[in-house]
Amino acid sequence: MSSETKGDSKVAIDVASWMFNVVTSVGIILVNKALMGTYGFSFATTLTGLHFATTTLLTSFLKWMGYIQTSHLPLPDLIKYVLFANFSIVGMNVSLMWNSVGFYQIAKLSMIPVSCFLEIVLDNVRYSRDTKLSISLVLLGVAVCTVTDVSVNAKGFMAAAVAVWSTALQQYYVHFLQRKYSLGSFNLLGHTAPVQATSLLLVGPFLDYWLTSKRVDAYNYGLISIFFITLSCTIAVGTNLSQFICIGRFSAVSFQVIGHMKTILVLILGFIFFGKEGLNVQVIIGMAIAILGMIWYGNASSKPGGKERRSIISNPVTKPQEYIVLPVVVSSETDDQEV
Repeated sequence: MSSETKGDSKVAIDVASWMFNVVTSVGIILVNKALMGTYGFSFATTLTGLHFATTTLLTSFLKWMGYIQTSHLPLPDLIKYVLFANFSIVGMNVSLMWNSVGFYQIAKLSMIPVSCFLEIVLDNVRYSRDTKLSISLVLLGVAVCTVTDVSVNAKGFMAAAVAVWSTALQQYYVHFLQRKYSLGSFNLLGHTAPVQATSLLLVGPFLDYWLTSKRVDAYNYGLISIFFITLSCTIAVGTNLSQFICIGRFSAVSFQVIGHMKTILVLILGFIFFGKEGLNVQVIIGMAIAILGMIWYGNASSKPGGKERRSIISNPVTKPQEYIVLPVVVSSETDDQEV
C-alpha cells in the first residue's frame, strides 16, 4: 500500500473515530438529560456503574466469541487507572453539586491546560506558539458559550480540583496503557470495565443518597424510565469504546480540544429538543470563536514543530556521556493504534 493510500486511510479512520465519539457522547447526554430531568432518575454514579456493567457484558461476550484476544494488564496499573477513573466520576458529580454552573464549567475547561502539563512533564512534549494560542482561543470560545454566574467555596474548589486532575490523569493513562502494553480499545475496556462496574455499583447507591437524599431502590421504575435507562446503558458502551479509540489514536489534549465540539452540539440540540436553553448572541459568538480555535488547533498542531515529543538518545559519534535531543513529531497523531 502506498504512503498516500495509507495517509488517506488513516484520515478516514480518524474522522470516523471522532464522529463515533461525538454521536455517542451527545446522544448519551440527551438521553440522560431526559432520564434525569423528565423522569427524575437522579442517581448519576449508580447509572455510570450500570454503564460499565453493560460494557463488561459486551466485552465478555466478544471475548467468549473469540473477537477479543487475551491480553495482559498488570494489576498495579489496573488499580491506578480505576482509581483515577472513579475519582473522576465521583469528583464531577460532587463538583456539580457544590459549585455554581459557571465555576463547574470553568473547572471543566481547566482540564486542557492540566492535560498539557501532564504531557509536558510525563511525555516531554513541547507545543509551538500557534498551538498554544489556538488552545487558548478554544478555551475562550467555550467559556463565552457556557460560563455564566461564577461563585466558589472551599469545599467546591477542592471537589473541582479532584475532578479535574483525576479526569486528566485517567485520560492520559488510557493513552499510556495502550502504548505501553499494545492494547486495543476493546482489550483495555475488557480489563477496566468489570472493576469499575463492581466498585461503582457498590459505592454508587450510597454516594447518590448522600448527594440527592433519595434511594435508588425506592425510585418508581416505570416502563418508560426503564427504557431510557436501557438506552443510556446501550449508548454508553459506544461512548466508553469511542473514548478509548480516540485517545489511543490521538492524545488526551487533542481529545479535550476537539471534544469541546460536543459542548457546542449539546447547546444546539438542547435548544432544538428542550427549548428552554435558548441560543443568544453571546452563545453564538462563543461557538464561532471555539470553532475557529479548533480549526486553528488542527492546522497548527499538524505542522512540523506544532507538537513534538522530545526524546533523549545517546549520540554514537560523541562520547558515551554526551547526549543530543531529537524531536519526534506527534502533531499529526501518526501512531496507527490498532482498534
